[in-house]
Amino acid sequence: MLQLTQKQVDDIAFRIANILKKTGYHPVSPEGKSEVIQTDVGMDSGLFYTIDDAVHSAQKAQKKLMSMTLAKRDEIILNIRTRMMQHVEDISKRAYEETGLGRVEDKVEKNRLALEKTPGTEILVPRANTGDRGLTLLELAPYGVIGAITPVTNPTSTIICNTIGMIAAGNSVVFNVHPSAKQVSVYTVELINHAIVEVGGPENLVNTLKEPTIESAQELMRHPEVSLLVVTGGASVVDVAMKSGKRSICAGPGNPPVVVDESANIDNAARCIVEGASMDNNIICVDEKEVLVVDSITDQLISALAQNNAIILNQEQMQRLEKVIFAEDRGPRTHAVVEKTLIGKDIQVILSKIGVEVENHIRLAVVEVDQDHQLVWTEQMMPIIPLVRMPDANSAIDLAKEVELGYRHTAVMHSKNIDNLSRMARLMDCSIFVKNGSALAGLGYGGEGYCSFSIASPTGEGITNPKSFSRERRCVLVDHFRIV
Repeated sequence: MLQLTQKQVDDIAFRIANILKKTGYHPVSPEGKSEVIQTDVGMDSGLFYTIDDAVHSAQKAQKKLMSMTLAKRDEIILNIRTRMMQHVEDISKRAYEETGLGRVEDKVEKNRLALEKTPGTEILVPRANTGDRGLTLLELAPYGVIGAITPVTNPTSTIICNTIGMIAAGNSVVFNVHPSAKQVSVYTVELINHAIVEVGGPENLVNTLKEPTIESAQELMRHPEVSLLVVTGGASVVDVAMKSGKRSICAGPGNPPVVVDESANIDNAARCIVEGASMDNNIICVDEKEVLVVDSITDQLISALAQNNAIILNQEQMQRLEKVIFAEDRGPRTHAVVEKTLIGKDIQVILSKIGVEVENHIRLAVVEVDQDHQLVWTEQMMPIIPLVRMPDANSAIDLAKEVELGYRHTAVMHSKNIDNLSRMARLMDCSIFVKNGSALAGLGYGGEGYCSFSIASPTGEGITNPKSFSRERRCVLVDHFRIV
């Protein structure tokens, strides 16, 4: 007798359900009532049981997309923005409930930002060169099928942002989402596909697995029909992608420092630090992770932070907190192992572990430490920020370069001194450098410019957009069509 695995049984059932769905067949229940097959995987949902099926479906969809006009592509993207905006509160709540990370109201802001400020086809501007020998046209073409890995920290906003950019460039995509955020991610993919099909776009232009795993992510990275990898996650998955042999765009970790010198607007600096470091409880990669402040204005800054919804912890409280937030302390100037159960939790939850109660309006805890403290050197992803006194701006900038750990991700400075701002910008060499604002301004939140939730520092693309997901093509006409 033939023995089938459960995965094979599920796959057969899935294929049968698709056939029945396509024919409009309605089975009869034992009670004699007509039933409609309800399946969350199928013809236009973008959900599949295997990577192979997802990739092949994405191939077909991408070819259909490229047979359509650019105007239709714009219409598809507009409907994604419109329809998903109607579900922003819902998917934000679902993300919080499933992952237990961050704040619902902050996730709403992230999703709205992705929908409103992720660029579409308007950024894909063709170029032309003309001269004595004729005309050359440069246009941006799609890769085809993109394989994308998404994080648990920003599951819905990353899917939305990547989807808009990838479709704008003419691609289809297969997402292997983080298993700890699979339900809300799958739901988001379904909603996006429905929005696409609603305006006549291809079925299954955006795809994912119903049951994503580490193994399926590895299979996606190796699949011969996947032309580009876009990975947003931790250092380990980025390392795997960069060794895959495929063209990879990788957005990795960050440990963004913020420097405050004696010329800064102290009140603005404090307000921005609390806003950025507490956004979604510090789980966003660009969020400020440590403050390096010139000694002469440190007390003023601490006072201003306390007036902007932050609590200042004393040394005794910090010593108790260390035992709670670190699963393993590896010593000075090292990356500690963070207690995973406290990542992304409200500061009220974290401080309750050491018997400290704070009011609900408090969003961030600040603790003064020395520059060797492990909290300074750790991407903690909690609303707790270390503050270090520095003798002067230059020493603060030098330390910022060290504690950023070479990620070249994000850095912030509050200053009115042009020399200091220029020196730090050059020395840090980060994808994002924010002057006199929250780090969130680097994502277009409270600042100018477009949004992206894949900041590809490891592979050099920086703030990704549809151009990142396209390839330049050159068409040359020799000795003709120069009209001057």
